[in-house]
This record gives sequence, structure tokens and C-alpha cells, in this order.
Amino acid sequence: MTWGGGFGGGGGLGGGPGAVGSSAAAGLPFAGIPAELQSGVDRLVASEPEYETPTLTFEQNANENELKRLSLWSLLTKYPWMLVLAGLLVVVISVAGQVGPKLTEYAINYGMGGIPGPGHLDFGVVVAMAIAYVVFIAVTATAQRFSVQVTGRLAAWVMNDLRVKVFAHLQRLSLGFFTEEKAGVVMSRMTSDIENLQQLLQDGLSQLAIQALTMVVITIILFATNVLLAFITVVLIVPALVVASIWFKRASERGYDKVRDGIANVLADLSESLHGVRIVTAHNRQRNNVIHHRNVVGDYRDANNYTAHVNAIYGPGTQMLGFLGQAIMLAIGGTMVAHHTLSVGALIAFFLYLNRFFQPIQLLVQQYNTYQQGQASVNKLRALVDTEPEVTEATDATDLPPIEGRIAFEHVTFGYLSDRLVIEDVDLVVEPGETVAFVGPTGAGKSTLAKLVTRFYDPTEGRVTIDGHDLRDVTMRSLRRQLGVVPQEPFLFAGTIGDNIAFARPDASDGELREAVERVGLADVIDRMPAGLDTVVHERGQTLSSGERQLIALARAFLAHPRVLVLDEATSNLDLQSETKIETALDVLLENRTAILIAHRLSTAMRADRIAVVDEGRIIEVGNHDELVARGGRYAEMYETWVSQSDAASHTPA
Repeated sequence: MTWGGGFGGGGGLGGGPGAVGSSAAAGLPFAGIPAELQSGVDRLVASEPEYETPTLTFEQNANENELKRLSLWSLLTKYPWMLVLAGLLVVVISVAGQVGPKLTEYAINYGMGGIPGPGHLDFGVVVAMAIAYVVFIAVTATAQRFSVQVTGRLAAWVMNDLRVKVFAHLQRLSLGFFTEEKAGVVMSRMTSDIENLQQLLQDGLSQLAIQALTMVVITIILFATNVLLAFITVVLIVPALVVASIWFKRASERGYDKVRDGIANVLADLSESLHGVRIVTAHNRQRNNVIHHRNVVGDYRDANNYTAHVNAIYGPGTQMLGFLGQAIMLAIGGTMVAHHTLSVGALIAFFLYLNRFFQPIQLLVQQYNTYQQGQASVNKLRALVDTEPEVTEATDATDLPPIEGRIAFEHVTFGYLSDRLVIEDVDLVVEPGETVAFVGPTGAGKSTLAKLVTRFYDPTEGRVTIDGHDLRDVTMRSLRRQLGVVPQEPFLFAGTIGDNIAFARPDASDGELREAVERVGLADVIDRMPAGLDTVVHERGQTLSSGERQLIALARAFLAHPRVLVLDEATSNLDLQSETKIETALDVLLENRTAILIAHRLSTAMRADRIAVVDEGRIIEVGNHDELVARGGRYAEMYETWVSQSDAASHTPA
């Protein structure tokens, strides 16, 4: 979107004069494309493929596919043909890669005299077996190459689906989830957990399948070579390996669960420290934070040490079993060769296969580590995806028609915790076009009432209606399309100031954008910006003052043209001059609109048509300013205190 009309022009991607001009206006040295590089950029742009417009739609309720239990199998079976192709390549690699020792046995017995007798010395046989060996190596290498391509593409598709699935689920979750869960923990689910799973899908699963199938193929060949030696191998070695593997599975599962929790706690602590860096610095908490973070990282280190300890026992242990098995087979096999019950070629082939039998076990240990890490990540992601939203959309929900704005609280009771009520038996009607201010002490339940109107939460008892429609019976999209919300702490997204104002209506025209800017008194602020509305907003708007962020949030709400406005003390972060400007704009913009104001300043509440005094979750007084003062109740006490404080402040010498 390009914003014109004196609010700052936007330069294009081509790096023309507009881009250079905007850069200069912003105080930057240069942000365009040098002339000597422009032709190369043009060729690069011309060679870009055409990308289809995404057709993804978001529904408040998950569909049947999204409700399926998250598992590795469900992720993979979405692409059955890729899975089948990967399986065929695994079979080719496992079989073709194990032909070599048999070719060696044949070359020794029938080309090098391994079996005494005429015709068993033939160099041509050795050459033929060598050529065949090379051919099978080439087949194995080619299959491995295609296997890497197929599994890499399969992993990319699955990871794309998983990231979208998890992100969409996060959009459906209610505010209560994000209030209770740390942001860093959620981030670790979307980053490190999914990356672990990607490593497993891209390489781990195929290698697990290859090594497991290789062990099966080798076992069959061992029995085909010599039943007695193979039977001894299976009886002596396999049971010990099975017992060790079962122990490793259980121990590593516990360890990798602790590892996933540990990295989540590390990221959560890091995120909190970074977001609160100003408070940390202001209160000299750096040393305490370092100590706390060291303890958190120490728990993560201990979890990794535990998994390393488990691997250190299992890996060398399986190697020791392999060496003992080879020593036993050498003694038994050598005796059989000496008694002419086993050929030299067969013994060499058996040893080659026996060595290969233990090699997959070592590789399985490594891949099983990857599998366990991936499985631990799947469990964490599954727990996240299985989290049910507290506020859900009814299956038969209908679109809310255009509203006039009559809001009714009908015997509403609500608590964030089941055993602790915040709102209790509230009855109140806000007529269309009326402005009602909620006032009261901190924690009385004022903001909670506003959250029930926007359906961030549902009442425990009673109902909230708009024009007679129970909010639980209408779609959330149609409800919030007609609501405007300005929180006490405005949030700005990465992008430009114009992008943030047009957040709810990205298709708004330049004229509508300018009208919103002027109505909230933001024009002077925009004129001071280096690139007008094209000025880039840094993370969370940290380069803007709190007043400027609030003005942008007000403009964003006004541009949405809502029928109902909910303002949670929207002027609390403004200086007196800006507050006066905003309140003047509110008088115009709230005309013929229903508005709910959460007012901490009585100067804001006094401008409302009615004032509702909230205390301990109940509405104890309702009326306009003059009526409530004359009544001599709780509001009159608040007003008297406010007047006395204002008088004291006005008489305090500067």
C-alpha cells in the first residue's frame, strides 16, 4: 500500500528516485539500487517464477483433518506416494548394499581356490565379481542420492504443514492460554521442537528404516550361509541387545523430555529478560537475572548430561557385545574350517556380514537419539495442539447482521478461575449510541466486563447480548468486524505506521486513512515523521512515545468504522494537551456509536452519558455524573477525592 497526499511518499522496490528520496528524508545515506547493478536486478526479477496466490482460509473451529491426533504417522501419510517411493528406495539400498560379501565369498571359493578342487582357480571369476561389486555399489549410491532428495522434499512439505497447523491453532486459542503460558515456551514449540522434528524426518527416519531392514537382510543371509553360526549369534547376542535397547529407550525418553522442557525454559527466561530490559536496567537487576538464568541454563545442562550419560553406556556397551560375538564366532568358525565343515570363503563372508550386523546397530543408536528427540518434540507439539480453546464458536453459529449497538449484560457471572469470581450477577443495558464509562478501584472487574463484550472470554453464568443476539450464537469474525478495541497498552506490529493504522482494513483508501489520522489528532505527529506514514515502526513501536503509540491505536480502531467501541483507558498514556485533543475527537467519533470506556481518570468518565461504578465484581451505582455526585455514594467519594487531589496539585509550587 502506498500512502500519498502529504503524509510521506513510498519508494518502490526498483530503487528509483522515490526510494532514494525517502532514504534521504529518513536520514539514511542510501537505500536504492546502484545503477551498475540495476540491470542484474531486472534480470533476476524477470527470472522469478510465478507463485500462485495462497488459497488458505482460516476457520475459528478446526476441521476434521486438523482435529486428527498429531503423530509422525499422520504427518507422513498425507503424502502417500512420496512415502511409498521413499520405502522402495530404502529396500533397494538395504538389499543392494549387502550383496558385496556374497560376491566376495564366491570370488574366494571359485576364483581363488577357497574350495579345493579343479576349476576353482579362475581370475576371470574374480574380475566378474569385482565388476558386479562395482555395479551394486553404483546402484546403492544412486538410490541413496534419490532417497536424500525424496526424504528432503517430504520433510519440507511436512514441516510446512506442521508450522501452519500449529500457528493456526495458536490463532484459535483463547486469551487465557497466552496469559498462563510463557511466550518463550510457545516460541520453543514453533522453533526448536519443529527443527528437531525436521532433522528426524529429513534423515533420521529413512536411516532408521535402512539400518533396521539391513539387519533383517543380514540375518537372513547369515542363516543362509551357516545355520549353526547364525543360531549362535542370535542366541548369544540378540537377547542382550534387546535388553540394552529397551533400557535405552526408557532412559532416553525421560532424558529428552527433560531436554525439551529445559530449552523451553531457557527461551522463556531469555524472552522475558529481553522484553523487560528497561525495567531490569532501571532496578539494577542484571546480577540477579544472570544468576537466575545461570540456574535455568544449568537445569538444561543437567538434562543434556543425563542423555549423554545414557548414550555413553549404551553405545560402548553394544560395541563390546559386537566384539565378544566376533571373538566367539572366530573360535567356532575357525574350528569348522579346520574340520572342513565350512569353506574359507563362507567364513570370511560370515565375518563380513557379522561386522555389518553390528554396524547398523551403532548407526541405529545414533539415529535412535534423533528419533527420541523428534518424538519428544512431537509429544510437546501434540500437547499444544490438543489444548482446547476456552472460547469456541458454536457449530451452528450465524453471522451477526449489521447492529445498532444495544449491549445487555444479563445476570452475568464470570471468574478466570472456577473458585474465584471476578464478576458476579451483573445486569446492565447500554443503549445504541450511548457511551457508558466503567469506574472503580483496581481489580474491581472493569476490564473484565469489556473483555466479555468483545468475547475474549465467555460468562460462567448469564449471557451478553448485542441487539438481542447472544454472543455465543454468532461467528467471532462477524462480531469483531463490528467492534473496535483500543487496549490500555497499544501493540504495534513490524511494518510502517500506515500498515499499523490500516491493520483491520488493509484495503482502506488513502482518503479514509487521512480522515482517521486527522480525526484522532495524529496529523501533526505524522508530519514530523521522516517518511510520513511510510516511516518504519521498530519492534513493538519502541522508537515511538507511549502517546504516539496510543494515537496510532486509536486511528486503527476508528478506521475500522465499528458500531461499538471498547476503550480500556485509551487516554491514560497521553499528556494533557494530547488528551484534550483526543477527547475532542472522541466527541465527534462516538456520535451515534455505542461505546464502553474503562476509565481510570474521572475527567474521562465525566464525558460519558452514564457512569457505572464497579466494586468487587458488582455494579453498585449507575447514572450520569451529576446524578451520582448528588446521590452521595461511592462515586461521590471518588469525585471528592479527585477534586481535592487536583486542587492540591494546582497549588503545589513548581
